[in-house]
Amino acid sequence: MPWTKSLMMVIRHLQYSTALARERHFARAAAVCNVTQPTLSAGIKQLEESLGVLIVERGQRFLGLTAEGERVLVDYGSLQQELSEMREGLVGQLRIGAIPVTLPIVPLLTAPFAKRHERTDILVISQTSISIQRGLDEFSLDVGVTYLDNEPLARVRCLPLYQERYVLLTQRDGPFRRRSVVTWTEAATLPLCPLTPDMQNRRILDMHFREGGAEIHAAGDKLAPDPLVPSAPRSLVERRAAHLFVAAERT
Repeated sequence: MPWTKSLMMVIRHLQYSTALARERHFARAAAVCNVTQPTLSAGIKQLEESLGVLIVERGQRFLGLTAEGERVLVDYGSLQQELSEMREGLVGQLRIGAIPVTLPIVPLLTAPFAKRHERTDILVISQTSISIQRGLDEFSLDVGVTYLDNEPLARVRCLPLYQERYVLLTQRDGPFRRRSVVTWTEAATLPLCPLTPDMQNRRILDMHFREGGAEIHAAGDKLAPDPLVPSAPRSLVERRAAHLFVAAERT
C-alpha cells in the first residue's frame, strides 16, 4: 500500500536523524545506519521538507539539532517507547528520588510496580527536595516523592499519597508524660534532634515553630542526618535527653 511505503520511509528518515543526534557526525551516523553519507543527508532533508521544519543546524560540520528537531526526536522516542511497551511491557530502569521521611512508604509504591513490570529495575535514591526538583528538571529522575504544599515542585504532575501529622517522642517520665497534646512553644523548650536545615522536613518544623512564636533548639544541626532517622549526639542519646519529632503517616 502506498501509505505504508511512505510511513516506512518517514520512520527510516527519523532513524537517520536519531543516529545523527547520537553520533554528532554525518559519516559515523551513516555507518551506524548502513547507508552512505549522501543517502543519510538526503533522507534527513526529505524529512525536513515533509514536516516543514528544519531539524539539523547545518554548517561545515554537524552543529546540532534545531529546537524543532529536538522536539521531533523526543516525540519519535516517545512513540518508540509506547510501541515497545505495547509489544513487550515496560523495560529499563525506574529512577525514584525520595526525601528521607518518605522512604518507609516507597515499597508500597515500588512493589506493585515491580510485580506488574517484571523486566524493569528500580533505583531509589534518598535526596533533598531541592535535589529531587533538579533531578526531574534534568531527567536524571523519573519520579520524585516529596512534600507538595510547603515547597511545591514545578513543571511536574502531582499525585497526593498521604498526609502527615507530627508526633513528639520524649521520655516516659518527662515533663509531658501525662499530656496528649504539646504546643510548638512548649516543644521549643526541649533539646530537639530534628533533621538538618537542608531538609524540607526541618524547614517545615522551623515554620511551625515560628508561627508559634518560638525557635527550635536543635542539638544536632552540625551533624549529617541519617537517611531514615534524625541524628542525635551520642551523649544526648546516652542521657536520654534528646527529643525527636517524627512525621507519622496519616492516610
